[in-house]
Amino acid sequence: MPDLITIPGFPELQAITRGDSRIKIAVLDGPADLDRACFRGANLSRVNPFWQQKLEPIDPIYITQQRQINALKDKKKALKKALKQSEKENAQDRNENQISPAIAQVTPSNIVRSYGDLIAVFNAVLENTDAPLIEQYRQLSGSKQQKSRFGSAHRPPKPEISSNINYAAEIAAIEAEIEALEEAIPKPVKERLGGIFHATGILSMMFGQPGSPVEGVAPYCTAINIPLFETATSGESISPLNIAHAFNLALELGVNIIHCAACHPTQTGFAHEMIQKAVKQCQDNGILIVAPSGNNKGEWFCAPAILPNVLAVGMMKDNGQPANYSNWGGQYQEQGILAPGENILAAEPGSDEPVRQEGTSLSAPLMTGLSALMMSVQLQRGEQPNAEAVRMAFLNSAIPCDPQEVAEPERCLVGKLNISGAYQLLTGKSLLSIQPTHTVRPQITLPTNTNSVNISESAVISSSVPPNEVQGSTATQLVTASATLADISSPAALTSSTITPSAVSNKVYALGTIGYDFGSEARRDTFKQLMPTVSIDGVLVPPNPYDASQMVNHLELNPAEGKSLIWTLNQELTPIYALEPQKAFANEIYAVLQMLLAGQIQPESSDAHIERVSIPGTLTDRTVELFSGQVVPVLALPNIRGMYGWQVNSLVEAAVNTVSPEASVPDSVAMRRSLKSFLHRIYFDLRNLGQLDRDRALNFAATNAFQAASTFELAIASGMELDSIEVEKSPFCRLNSNCWDVKLKFFDPENSRRAKKVYRFTIDVANIMPVTLGQVRSWSVPR
Repeated sequence: MPDLITIPGFPELQAITRGDSRIKIAVLDGPADLDRACFRGANLSRVNPFWQQKLEPIDPIYITQQRQINALKDKKKALKKALKQSEKENAQDRNENQISPAIAQVTPSNIVRSYGDLIAVFNAVLENTDAPLIEQYRQLSGSKQQKSRFGSAHRPPKPEISSNINYAAEIAAIEAEIEALEEAIPKPVKERLGGIFHATGILSMMFGQPGSPVEGVAPYCTAINIPLFETATSGESISPLNIAHAFNLALELGVNIIHCAACHPTQTGFAHEMIQKAVKQCQDNGILIVAPSGNNKGEWFCAPAILPNVLAVGMMKDNGQPANYSNWGGQYQEQGILAPGENILAAEPGSDEPVRQEGTSLSAPLMTGLSALMMSVQLQRGEQPNAEAVRMAFLNSAIPCDPQEVAEPERCLVGKLNISGAYQLLTGKSLLSIQPTHTVRPQITLPTNTNSVNISESAVISSSVPPNEVQGSTATQLVTASATLADISSPAALTSSTITPSAVSNKVYALGTIGYDFGSEARRDTFKQLMPTVSIDGVLVPPNPYDASQMVNHLELNPAEGKSLIWTLNQELTPIYALEPQKAFANEIYAVLQMLLAGQIQPESSDAHIERVSIPGTLTDRTVELFSGQVVPVLALPNIRGMYGWQVNSLVEAAVNTVSPEASVPDSVAMRRSLKSFLHRIYFDLRNLGQLDRDRALNFAATNAFQAASTFELAIASGMELDSIEVEKSPFCRLNSNCWDVKLKFFDPENSRRAKKVYRFTIDVANIMPVTLGQVRSWSVPR
C-alpha cells in the first residue's frame, strides 16, 4: 500500500479525528530515534527501563552502514522479483509457442501480462535503487491509480523491462557488497541496530506528524516508547521477565493501548506465566493490547499475540492476498485481523529520507493507530475509551476472504480490515454521513533536530517518574483533514450479525506418531481393572495402562476395548488431534491404529518398527479434553486410505532401491543421506498441523518418498546438496483439482558460484488423500 490514504475508510476517519492527546499508547519495541523530522511536534517520549543496563551510544557511521545494507537488500529483492517475473514470462512464451499454428496466428505477440504480477515485481523497489527500476516503479504506480479510478477496461500497457540486465551478476555483486558492509559492524552493535531501526519505523508510521516526510496514523495521540530491544544480547529482548516488566510499567503509566512488537515464540498457544499474568492484568484494567502475528510462514504462534483477547494482526499484500509468511492458526482465527503491511512508508534512524517496509510489524502499528483514532472518536462523543468495544468492532466488521479469490482463506484470520464497518459498529452511524469537526490543534514544543540517534534529555523520562507526571498536552485535540468525502466511495454497511469468519479447509493430512489417552481417572481405572497382571523378573505387578506394550497386548485380546480410548496423533510427544474413526470402516480403522501403535513399540532394529505415521482426515468443529487438561480438536477418519506407518531408514532404502537399483556405492550412500535429511527436515524443521493445502502437499511429499528419491538421484549425480524446500500454488492444474508445486532447491557445497538447481513435482490435494501429478521438472536459478 504506497500511501495510508489509499486504504478504504482511512481518509474519512482522519477527517473526523487525527487523535486525542488523552489517548496514550505504550510502544514496546526498540529505542526509537526520536530526533527525526517526522517526530517534530509529536507528543512522544521515551522511558529508561530500570531493568536494562546503560549502553554506550552507537557510532553514527554504523547507522549509515546499516542504512546502506537495507537499501542494498531492497534492491536485491527487487532484482530477484524482476528475475522471477522474467523467467515466468519466458516460460509462458515457450508455452505459447507450443500452441497450434492456427491459434498462434491470432495471438498478438505483445500480449499484455497480468497487471497484478507486475505490481508485485516493482512495488518492492525502495529508495537508492537504480534509475531504470525507479522509473518502472513510477510508471506502475501511476498505472495502478488509473486502474482504481477508471476500472480494468482502461488498464494501461505493461512498461518495458530492460532485457539487457544481467540479473545474476547484479545480485551477486549486491550480495558481496552487503557481506562486506555487515562484516564491518560488530555483532553487539548489529543486534542493537535492529531494535533501533525497527522502532523508529514503527513509531513514525503511528505518530509521524502531518506535512513531515512520514505522516502517521494517529499523529496527535500521546505515545511512550518503552524499549525492549536495547540489550547487550538478543536473548534478553524477548525475556519473559523483561516483557512482563514492560507491560507492568505501561500499566503504571496509565496508557489506553499497548503496542507490543515482541514475539515470544510458543508452539502450544500458551505463553510464560509471567507474560500471561502481565497481559491479563493490563486487560483487566481496560487496556487494549495489539501485537503482530509474526512472520514465521505458517502455523506459528507469538506471545502476546496468541493470548486471549489480544488483537493479533496479520499482513495483507497490496493485491489483497495474505502474505505467505504471515502466521495464522490457533487463537489467531478468532482474534486476528488482516491489515495492509506492504510498501508502508517509514522513517529510518540518522536520516529524514523515508523508506518503504513490509511485514506484520507494519500491519500491527496500523491497527494500533486506528484503534487510537476510534478511542479518540469515543472521547469526542462524550464516552470513555472502551478497549473491548474497539477490538470487537474491528473483528466483527472484518471482511471474510472469498475462497474463490484467496487460495488459503484460513490465512486471512477472522478477515480483512474494514474501517467503515468498524466505525459503524462502534458508533451506529455511517462514516460518510459525519461532517468533520474543526477544532484547535495542540501547541507542542518542538524537539531539537540532530542527525544522531541519541535521544535528547527532554524526550526521555525515567521509569521511576510517577505515572501522573507522564502526561501529554492538556488541550484536547480533534484535528481534521481537508479531504473531500464526496470523492470516496463507501463500502456496504456491515453489522455484527452479518459477519462470518473466513473459510477454512477442513481437510487434514498430518504426520506424527500414534498415542492414546483416557480423558479421566475413571476411564483409566477401568482399563487398569480389566488388564491382566504382568510378570517382571518373576514378580507379579499390577498392570500399567500407560505402558504402551501392555496396552497393545490387552487390545490384541480385546479389540473392542480400542473404542474406549481417545486415540491421538502426536508431534514430539504433544497431542495435536484426537482421532475418531467413523462410519462403516470404523472397526478397520481401529485395527489400523492398534497395528500402528504396536509397530511403534518395536525395537528400532526390527523391520516391523514404525517411526512415523500419516493420518488423513476431516477436521470437525468439536474438541476433546485430555486427562492432562489439554484440549485438542477432533479429526474424523472416514476410512483407512492414506493411513501409513513407516521407518525412515526402511523407507529410504526402499525408495533408493526402486528408483536407482544400479547406482554406484558412493552415489547410493549420498542418496540415502540426502533423502533422509529431506525427510527429517519435513518432520522437524517444517512440521505443521497438516491443515493448509501447502502443508498437506508438503507432508505427502514426505510420505511419497519415491517421488523425492527420483529428484535426489538427479541432484546427487551432479554433486549437489539440498538447500531449501518451498511449496507454492501451481499456476496450471487439471479441472476440479487443487495443485501445489513442491520445489526442492539444491546447491553445490564445493562451488558457491555455481547456479542452484530447482526440481519441481506437483501434488493435487483436492481430495483427503493427496496424489502426485506429472513428472519431475528442473531448471537452474542464480545462487
